[in-house]
Amino acid sequence: MEMIHEDILLTLGAVYKRVKKGEYIFREGAKCYYYYQLVQGKISWLNLDEDGKIFIQSIIEPGESFGELPLFDGEPYAASAIAETDCIILQLPKSAFQLLLKENTDILFSFNKLLAQRMRYKFLLLKDVAYHTPEQRILTLLHHFKQKEARHNGHADFKIDFTRQQLAAMSGLRVETVIRVIKNLSKKGQLYIQRGKVFMLNNENSI
Repeated sequence: MEMIHEDILLTLGAVYKRVKKGEYIFREGAKCYYYYQLVQGKISWLNLDEDGKIFIQSIIEPGESFGELPLFDGEPYAASAIAETDCIILQLPKSAFQLLLKENTDILFSFNKLLAQRMRYKFLLLKDVAYHTPEQRILTLLHHFKQKEARHNGHADFKIDFTRQQLAAMSGLRVETVIRVIKNLSKKGQLYIQRGKVFMLNNENSI
């Protein structure tokens, strides 16, 4: 499901841009000039600390936008965006994006909802970091992505299409801890493993 239909973006002057795996689209602290929407591939929205440790804020899927905050507050990027795979993105000048919002309140409301959903997820994840176990951190993370998947296509079960390393980088846990948590959750019936792939039942009671 596209955040903004491609035809609308192209009419306003957006252009397609190919990005190779490992290439940065923008870096934390840089000034914002464009609205970005992913067409094909997968992008990590992440922060790096002084020791080079990665914390993934989110994994961006096709149709989703990323790096929107500077478009609304005029501040620099709070995180970097890097291509996890070869990608195609749509790039729209900031001025054209802001004009689009002024003339289309339905799109503006969609972005308000998107930003609220992302903020809610961060609150839940921060609460789990402060008060709960590694299992609860992973479950909160997976529940967030499961809800996104359900909104887009309503699959019966949610395939966890992330590596253990990515889950560790998104939850702030060690890879070894993530592996142990997944095994424990599988034993409890909250996840299941099929042909090496991990799935979560599409059941609110599974969390």
